[in-house]
Amino acid sequence: MAEGLDPIDTGRELHERIKELHGEPDKDLGSGAAAGKDHAHDRHSRRVQIFEALLLALVTMTAAWAGYAAAAWGTVSRVDIARANTLRDLATRADLEALSIRNFDSASFDAWFTAFTLNSPQKESVAERRFRPQFLVAFKAWLATDPLHNSHAPPGPTYMPQYKIAEQTTANSLDTASDAKFQVGTHDGLISDDYIRITVFLAAVLFLVGIGSTFKLYNVRYALITFGSALLIVATVLILLQPGLPD
Repeated sequence: MAEGLDPIDTGRELHERIKELHGEPDKDLGSGAAAGKDHAHDRHSRRVQIFEALLLALVTMTAAWAGYAAAAWGTVSRVDIARANTLRDLATRADLEALSIRNFDSASFDAWFTAFTLNSPQKESVAERRFRPQFLVAFKAWLATDPLHNSHAPPGPTYMPQYKIAEQTTANSLDTASDAKFQVGTHDGLISDDYIRITVFLAAVLFLVGIGSTFKLYNVRYALITFGSALLIVATVLILLQPGLPD
């Protein structure tokens, strides 16, 4: 029997020739290219995730520091304003004491002036003994101006430069200190507001990076990372312009 062609071998050979003619790639080569593409995709994904993680870490630490500084300056502001209010209360108390002393001096002088108009030296002497030592100094200086004959003399001892009330001086000093302390407290409050405003920028960065991880397109994620990094730089510059933590 003459030896012929094996139909199975012939079919396989024909199939290979057809694949070569149509340029169909080999299955093993195709699977290798797909594996390489998946590996590059995974490496790109890990790189993006590392960038996002680093940015989140920096933003979190910066936001924590800015929040602490805002709270510290807010506490200092409240303490300064409370001290200003305390000084204002002390100034009001001293002012009331000075007013009482001024009223007493006026009443004492009115008693002397009544005795003077009645031409009663004895009563004048009694009224003078009621004068406070500080008022007596101003009273004698006023008499030295010869108010009976000098039309340019001051109206009374309380208008003399020698007339001084220590409590009034104290009240004025406390008022000045209260105003200064209130201004300091207000300034400290503005610094606290600035730090709070910075935390808003940092919160925006956290939002951008967080929402960026939901996108599959790497160009969008890179854009959000870039914008978030720019906001982080702006926030850092603003922090450096602040006076730092209070003493």
